[in-house]
Amino acid sequence: MADVTIRVSPNGSLMVKGEVNLVDEDGKPWELDGDTIFLCRCGKSANMPFCDSSHKREGFTPATYAP
Repeated sequence: MADVTIRVSPNGSLMVKGEVNLVDEDGKPWELDGDTIFLCRCGKSANMPFCDSSHKREGFTPATYAP
């Protein structure tokens, strides 16, 4: 099993580090460069599912944090 880390950035994206397969709702794989991707959490990215830093402009704050 691959070693993957998903880090929640405060008020920002999800950093996914490690070898992963990302597929769309039809099961079609995304072409990924490198072993680190940033996934949108705010829902405002123009490049979904990837982060384009829209959270900064939108003032995104998460609803909850891990206990």
